[in-house]
Amino acid sequence: MDTEAQPTERDRSFSTAGPEDTSGTVGPEERSRSALVPRITHWLPGGRITLTLLLCLLFLMAVNTFVARPFEIPSGSMEPGLRVGDRVLVNKLAYRFGDGPGRGDMIVFDGTGYFGEADYIKRVVGVGGDHVVCCDREGRIRVNGRSVDESGFLFPGDSPSTVPFDVVVPDGRLFVLGDHRGNSSDSRDRLGSPGGGMVPVDEVIGRADGIVWPFGRATRLQRPDAYDRVPAREAARPAEGGHG
Repeated sequence: MDTEAQPTERDRSFSTAGPEDTSGTVGPEERSRSALVPRITHWLPGGRITLTLLLCLLFLMAVNTFVARPFEIPSGSMEPGLRVGDRVLVNKLAYRFGDGPGRGDMIVFDGTGYFGEADYIKRVVGVGGDHVVCCDREGRIRVNGRSVDESGFLFPGDSPSTVPFDVVVPDGRLFVLGDHRGNSSDSRDRLGSPGGGMVPVDEVIGRADGIVWPFGRATRLQRPDAYDRVPAREAARPAEGGHG
């Protein structure tokens, strides 16, 4: 009796184990993995092409929102480096994880309430705590007691400024000027307005890192070395020479 029952029990276990291994694991998982994309493409007009375009659009929107965005130059205030119609790539992560804007950077910022209801691009001349004066005896701007030679990027024939000023930039703000000083509305023009013409760092959208259009003018935008020798504010001396 024992010898007849043992094969029966073994046969029973083998017959139930077989179907569980083949149909209970592999089959349903394979079907669930492959069903989602066909269902979406069947529902969308255009099928896989439309799905691919939508994914690309979502990717570009994410990049534009969090990483970088194009900005079209609307005026000649940054000539000769940037011309009307140029498109620059604005790096929105440039100041997110490190230091804030530095002297010489080209920045794009929201001018609402300070410059106007639009985004603007200017060059940073002074950061929080800087003493910025125009001009020394040779007509150059002085920052923290150091005269700055801006001839490498100023519009040919322009002077650093025809408007005299003597300001200390508040913490968390920026003193900005256009490279075409004779055709730029910037911090000089708003010294008596709320905020004193200083741009809040929080309103900075990003740093202009390069021209991307037209292709013939594509180039990387680098910070000039004109401000490299400007001392930090704690080491700065009072500006000398006043407006003379």
